[in-house]
Parts: sequence; structure tokens; C-alpha cells
Amino acid sequence: MVTVRRRLSLWDEPRPAGAPPVGRLDWLLVGTYALAVLVEGVLRPGLAWRYPVMALALLLVPALPWRRDRPLVAALVGWGVAGLLSVLQLTRPAGDVGLDSMTAVLVLLYSLVRWGSGREIVAGTAFVTVVVALGMYAASAGGAELFGGIALLLFVVALAAVFRYRADLWRRQQREVRNEERVALARELHDTVAHHVSAIAVQAQAGRVVAGVQPDKAAEVLAAIESEASRTLSEMRSMVRVLREDEAVAYAPQRGVADLPALARADAMPVVDVSLDGPLSPLAPPVDAALYRMAQESLTNAVRHARGVTRVGIHVCREGDVVRLRVSDDGQTDPGAAPEPGFGLLGMTERAHLLGGSMSAGPGPEGGWVVEAVLPVQALA
Repeated sequence: MVTVRRRLSLWDEPRPAGAPPVGRLDWLLVGTYALAVLVEGVLRPGLAWRYPVMALALLLVPALPWRRDRPLVAALVGWGVAGLLSVLQLTRPAGDVGLDSMTAVLVLLYSLVRWGSGREIVAGTAFVTVVVALGMYAASAGGAELFGGIALLLFVVALAAVFRYRADLWRRQQREVRNEERVALARELHDTVAHHVSAIAVQAQAGRVVAGVQPDKAAEVLAAIESEASRTLSEMRSMVRVLREDEAVAYAPQRGVADLPALARADAMPVVDVSLDGPLSPLAPPVDAALYRMAQESLTNAVRHARGVTRVGIHVCREGDVVRLRVSDDGQTDPGAAPEPGFGLLGMTERAHLLGGSMSAGPGPEGGWVVEAVLPVQALA
């Protein structure tokens, strides 16, 4: 039963996402293969049906760039050519009709397992198995050759499967990070709404008392209640797509930009400088909390991971309808370094996108590491 279930799950498995488009390396592979076929076809001694064999081998050229978009078609074309060459070998046992450059079909087998759907993998590997058996028979392969060929094919299939499921695991971890960020934002929304609703309840109670003594003051209380209610609805709309899973019981407002100076320090290494420029209030509570969380996470990353860091700068400024956060350090970075795809960076990026902003991280123009985030003053409705 376990074997049947595994087969069914493979059969129903869709193609993995994220297949890269055709690029320079693909065209380099195509050019290298075509050149290898031409050189080997012309110079190899004792090659039977030289030019028909070269023409058949060149049929792989259009299949190589297709190998990710159409993995089954590419595998059928490439391994079909290998099968035809095996048939030619059977019709002329005294001659050699094989080209070493035809080992490029292993690339097509790898792409089939790496990028194909479950049904494509099953159909394609069955076809490859038949072609390999035909080739072994045509070449009258001995025990050592048979074992080596099967081992090579299994190695290619295993390598493709490892990279396929490793990428799938990475995508699942990314989804978990996004879900955690949504939960965190939902909790902050819960806290903010609870805070506003508490204020509305207090004002409503006061309004009921005032209405009996000073009726003219009741209008002011109602206006204040209307303002609080409008702000609460705005915050709820800004996070309408956030799913909240756990109950949060703390009703205290989240830390925000006003709390960033508490991160500054001058009596320990690295020194942390915090500067706030421009009118930074009022900010939407999710944006305010996100700026603090992103600054805190960036500072933690700098302290833990930056090499030789002595100073970290946190700068927040408002530019029209957006607020910009910049966290930089003077640590050592390798030339051309790219940000590691850590879950901290993924979480900050997801948080910025949820609020309608953007975030980037990478080496600074003057060295060190720089994290920059741009968020709207008011979160996306």
C-alpha cells in the first residue's frame, strides 16, 4: 500500500515552479554541443554513415533550450535520437555509429526529473529505460559496461530528484515565513484595534454622562468617537488579507519609530547611532511597528553576522507620503556579494510587501552592508 501511494503521489505531482528562462548558459551549452558533434563527426575514424549520424545528433540542438519549458518533449526528442542510432547500430553491427557527444542526452534526463510533472517523469523515464536497454543490446555491452551505465543513469536521476525536492523544501519554508509574518501583523492589528475600541468605549461612557449635564458637549464627544472609529476601520482595511491564527491577549500598543532611540548605544561594540528626520507622526500603526521590527532585525543581523563591524547606523526619514529606513554598518563584505536568502530577510521583505512598500539588502557603495526599506505613511487599504 505504501508503494502504491507513493506512485500515485508522484503521478499527480505538478511541475515545480520557478523554472529559469532560457539564458546565456543555455545557448553556450547548445553551441558547445553542436561544435562537439561537428568536430567529432568529421575527425572520428571508422564512423559509419558519418553525415546521417551527424544530422541525427544535431536534432538535439533545439531540444536543449526546451529542456525546462518542455522537459518531456525534449527528453523524447533526445532519447529518440539515441534510440535511432541504436537501431542503425543493429543494422550495421560491423561499423560504429555512436558519438561520445551524444552523452548530452543525460542533461535532458536530468531536466525531465528536475522540471517535469509526475506524469511526464513516469512516461519519460519509461521511454528512456527502453532506449537504454536497446542501446545496451545493440552495443553487446558486458557486465561491467551494463553496471556502469545503469549506475550513471541512476546518479543523474538521483541528483535531479535531490535538487527538485530541496527547492520544494525551500519554497515551503518561504511560505512558512510569510505565514509567520502575516500572523505577527495580525496580532499587531488586534492590539491596535483593541486599543482604539477601548478608547471609543471610554469616550462613549463619558459622552453619556456629559449628554445629561452639558448637551452641547455631546457633539464633541461624538466627533471624537467618529474619529477613533474611522482610524480603526482604516487599520482593519489595511490588513484585510492577513489571517490571524492565535489569540493575542496583550492590548499594549506595539513599539514604533519613537522607540528606536532606545536601540542606540555608545558604550559597547558595535556603536549604534540612531537618527530620526522629518515629521514621523502620525504613521499608520502597522507601518510604525514594521519600521521598528525591521530596524531591530537589521541591527541583530549586523551584530551577529557582520565581520569586523564597529558601527551601525539607523536612519529614518519621511519623504512625502513614504518613510524610508536605512540601516548600514561598516563591516567587511566580499566584492560582488549578494544577500543570503535567510529567513530574517525574507520576513522583512514579506512585511514590507504586505504594507505596500519595498525592501532591499546588499553591500553598500562604500563598504559594509546596507538594508533599505520604503513604506507608505499609511498602509495599503
